[in-house]
Amino acid sequence: MKKTAATVISVIVILGLLAASLSLSSFSLSKEACATFKILLVVCLCSISYCFIVGETARNFSQMDKLWSLLPIAYLWIIAARGEMKARLVIFALIVTAWGVRLTINFARKGAYRLKFWTGEEDYRWAIVRESRFLKNKFAWAAFDLLFICAYQNLLVLAICLPALAIMDCAAPLSIWDAIAAAAAVGFLILETVSDEYQWRFHQKKKAMLAGGTPPEHLEKPYDLGFNTLGPWSYMRHPNYLGEQGIWLSLYFFTVGAGVTNHFLFHWSFAGALLLVLLFIGSSSLGESISSKKYPKYEDYKRKVFKYLPLRKYTE
Repeated sequence: MKKTAATVISVIVILGLLAASLSLSSFSLSKEACATFKILLVVCLCSISYCFIVGETARNFSQMDKLWSLLPIAYLWIIAARGEMKARLVIFALIVTAWGVRLTINFARKGAYRLKFWTGEEDYRWAIVRESRFLKNKFAWAAFDLLFICAYQNLLVLAICLPALAIMDCAAPLSIWDAIAAAAAVGFLILETVSDEYQWRFHQKKKAMLAGGTPPEHLEKPYDLGFNTLGPWSYMRHPNYLGEQGIWLSLYFFTVGAGVTNHFLFHWSFAGALLLVLLFIGSSSLGESISSKKYPKYEDYKRKVFKYLPLRKYTE
């Protein structure tokens, strides 16, 4: 009950910030920024079409997952180039490039990319979602694929990059807020990198022990749990998700440094980062539902460790 209340409160707060950001902003863009946005939108629409056609044809619905880490790099360097490579834009683009390269490598080692680009490992959650009684019908699934997997996620990836478009014409010198935005984003990037590395090593070692013939219940601790509780995962249930959301929330603060926000915080380009947080509320809930069914002690882990606050360490 407490977890449900916390989720509802989180959603209300995010929606409130979203409403404030949109209502307190001017949506005017310069002629050059509008032209740049049209280029980004064309790339986005091409990606939506590609993901839907290839996904439906190959029956592999992780086409957008493969592009998630690549599109922002393209968007940011398009904006930076058309913004005359201003220092703030270049810093923004460099951080996003580091984020994208790391995420691409992490996804690649899980088998996501193949020479036959339409193949590769599909995110295991899509198979589970397809089993929903609302989506078993092929037409319902095709609609979900088009509207959510392809269209919404592509538009969301574009949206999280729009703070860079908002500051494209800004000539204000770098300030303390730019330093804070960059430092926080790099800090969250490090957290996400470390978390994913612990996750990768945990599951690789568990897989090796199982392949060697050790029954799951006889694996050494903590591998016998089935889920990772090492490193940052001993203090938070989703340190990688915290890192991902933190990166884009931090990058938004370049708009504060550029002086384009209203009432210190609010600008329409905040919408992307806020919608990303909403997405992760749903994604984390789905992932935890799957883990609770799969691993007997996961509910105990949920009771003892917060989702994002590193206030308690997990002990069996």
